[in-house]
Amino acid sequence: MTIYYSLTFLLLAAEMATFCILVFPLPYTIRKKLFRFLAESPIVAKVAYGLKISFIFVGILFLDALQRMFRVTAESEMAKTGQGMPDVRAESNIAARKFYAQRNMYLTGFCLFLSLVLTRTFYIILDLIQTQEEYAKLKKATASNSKSAIASEDQAKQIEELKKKLAASEAKSRDFDIVKKQAAQNAEEYDRLATKYNEANGLVSNKKSD
Repeated sequence: MTIYYSLTFLLLAAEMATFCILVFPLPYTIRKKLFRFLAESPIVAKVAYGLKISFIFVGILFLDALQRMFRVTAESEMAKTGQGMPDVRAESNIAARKFYAQRNMYLTGFCLFLSLVLTRTFYIILDLIQTQEEYAKLKKATASNSKSAIASEDQAKQIEELKKKLAASEAKSRDFDIVKKQAAQNAEEYDRLATKYNEANGLVSNKKSD
């Protein structure tokens, strides 16, 4: 295996290890810190930029391996349809070249495919963590709003009770005023009747003659 395919294999192994770490059931706090570091660290951003460039070269290797596989497959078909005694060495050479071309194609293809899966998985989990944080904040806000709503309901009940007491006091005050007016009217009527009674019986004293 050449150097660049060996590097591609190491990159594929690193992707597999990273994918296992991402999907491993870590505690929420550790997972949150890990993904926050991966998303915000400038060092990780530089490494990701370098990996993007390397994946471009892997894509070129994939196209080259695919082209070689097609060419070797065509040579194998031509050798099978050829006349005369088959050459064992030529067939072995073609089979070996076909095997290497397929191996390189699968190696580079899986490396590119796993890079897409890894990127998508990372962003899905990151969105999930952000959604969980927003849900926790919304839950706290809802709890505080419910507490304030309960407090406002208590205040409304107290205000309603005070209004009822005030209305009862005002009603009692009006009743007292009515009773007082009636008492005054009764006193005036009593004085008038008493004066008439005294005048009728000659019991009125003439203070002016005195």
